[in-house]
Amino acid sequence: MSGWTPDELRAIGGAEELQLASARPDGSLRPFVTIWSGVVGEDLYVRSAHGPENGWFRRAQHSGIGRISAGGLEKDVAFVAADADVADALDDVLHAKYDRFGPAFVDPITGPDTVATTLRIVPRG
Repeated sequence: MSGWTPDELRAIGGAEELQLASARPDGSLRPFVTIWSGVVGEDLYVRSAHGPENGWFRRAQHSGIGRISAGGLEKDVAFVAADADVADALDDVLHAKYDRFGPAFVDPITGPDTVATTLRIVPRG
């Protein structure tokens, strides 16, 4: 079980954008960054559009914890490397949700090169 309620997943999944802030070593939060997200089954995922060197991705991966805000919800979360077997289903979700913005925006977050930059977001507490 992911820890998200169905209502939370519906609200977050229905939001066009997600705000994500990773925690600094002292526990304070970095500024929120705006990214796209997708819900697959009972889990929430994000991907780095600019590869593993993207600042927000490196900081989230390193800290492992932070906070998200989307769909009227704000939650403390953990950032966990996603299993590769979710890649195709997440691609489908992201295409369905964001293809209207065009391939220049969707291609960087879909396809085989994005597997290494996929994080599962898990609620804490």
